[in-house]
Amino acid sequence: MPEHTHLRIILHGKAAGREDVRTAIQKLRSKGHEVTVRVTWEGGDAARYALEALSDAAKDGIDTLVAGGGDGTLNQVVGAVCEEVCGADNMPFSFGLLPLGTANDFAWGIGLDPRNIAECLWIAATGSARVMDLGKVNDRIFVNVATGGFGTRVTTETDSGLKRILGGAAYFFTGLNRFSELANCSAEVTGENLSWQGEFLAIAAGNGRQAGGGVPLCPDAKLDDGLLDLTIVPSPERDQVPDLIGHLMDGGLEQMRRYGAVTARMAECRIETREDLQINLDGEPVHGRSFSLKALPSAVRFRRP
Repeated sequence: MPEHTHLRIILHGKAAGREDVRTAIQKLRSKGHEVTVRVTWEGGDAARYALEALSDAAKDGIDTLVAGGGDGTLNQVVGAVCEEVCGADNMPFSFGLLPLGTANDFAWGIGLDPRNIAECLWIAATGSARVMDLGKVNDRIFVNVATGGFGTRVTTETDSGLKRILGGAAYFFTGLNRFSELANCSAEVTGENLSWQGEFLAIAAGNGRQAGGGVPLCPDAKLDDGLLDLTIVPSPERDQVPDLIGHLMDGGLEQMRRYGAVTARMAECRIETREDLQINLDGEPVHGRSFSLKALPSAVRFRRP
C-alpha cells in the first residue's frame, strides 16, 4: 500500500452535512491522503459517479472507491463498476465503505463500527485490500445478502420512526402484527445437492452474514470462499410465529433448525415461484418469478479491518 492514497468518495446526499463525515475527511487529508468527493442528488447518481471514477482512475491515481451511505449505496457503486469490469485482478482500485445507512449490515459484518466514522474512513484508506467474492441474481450484483419473502417485506414495510425508537425490535413487532398478510410465499429451490419446495418465511443467499438490521441469516458465510450460503426458513404454524421471529431477530439459526430451517453452501442455484416475489439485493429490490443466483469468486478487492 502506498504511504499516501487517493480516495474517491461517493457520498449519499443525506449525509453531506454530517459534521462527523466532514471532520473525518479533514483529518484524513491532514495525514497527507488525497480525498475527492462526489455527492449524490438524484436516482442514478451513485452509479454514474462510480463509472466516472472508473474512467478517472488511471489519470487521477484513485486507489480506493468509497461508498458513503448504506448497503444500498454500496450495492449501486460496486454494481456499476462490475458491470464494466469484474475480477479483482482487472480492477484499477479497491473498494471501501463509509457506513452511513440505517442498518449498515455489511459494515457490522466485516467489523466496521458505524458509530466511529473517522475510524471507518481511516480503514478505507489504509486497511488491508483483500480479495472478496460478490453474488449475482439474474443480471444484478449484490455485495452482502440477497433476501426474499416475509423477512424482506417486513424490512421494507417497517415504519422508519418505529425503527428509530425500537431498533431491531421494530421488525419483530411488525412481523407479529402483519404475519398473516405477509407470509404467503412459496417456491421451488434447486441447486447442487439441493431440491426443496414449499412455503417459506424467509430465504437468503449470503455472501455476507447478516441482513434486515442485524439478523444473521447466513451466520457461517465467508466473503472469499467462492460460494453462497443459502438459508430457507419454512413457514411455521401460527402458534410458532412469535418464537420463530424472535429467534430470527436474536440470531438463533441453530434454534430455527427446530422449525425445519434448511441450509446449504453452493456456487449457484435457482428459485422459481408461482407468484411475483420481491428479492432485496443489499436492500435494492428486484421482482420476478424466476431467479438464477450465483457466486462471483474473487470479484473485487475490499479494504476492511
